[in-house]
Amino acid sequence: MSIFKFTLEIGSKVKDSKVAIVQAKWNGHITDRLKDGAVKILKGHGLDDDSIEVYEVPGAVELTYAAKKIADEAEVDAIIVLGCVIKGDTPHFDYVCQSVTQGVTLLNSKGKVPVIFGLLTVESEQQALDRVGGPAGHKGEEAAETALSMIEFAKSF
Repeated sequence: MSIFKFTLEIGSKVKDSKVAIVQAKWNGHITDRLKDGAVKILKGHGLDDDSIEVYEVPGAVELTYAAKKIADEAEVDAIIVLGCVIKGDTPHFDYVCQSVTQGVTLLNSKGKVPVIFGLLTVESEQQALDRVGGPAGHKGEEAAETALSMIEFAKSF
């Protein structure tokens, strides 16, 4: 019996990897910062411009369609979806967040390539700003680190 131990260290297996980033343009002043953080981390681990493809979609609900299309038709090792949904006075927030969450979960269960959930689901714009380089960290950078870890994991088989 063998036991496979996976660590979240990012190593040499990410070399020559390709990553797609799908960015929702809604709340673009937030999602641009998520994307910039993700790209910074990917480049910091040796990926170049030719290894990182950024796609834009209008809003968060469209993230999963784009991720599915990329998974089916592009040669990538991971997909990062980035968006920001700020709660308002209607249940729209709940529907959008649930739709994206379920869509990403479904794509991951199919196992073609890892799809990394980088959707901010926040109560206020300030909470979003806190998560793109403020006191709550940088969720775009964290999404890129997760993508690299999952590439490392997938290539270990």
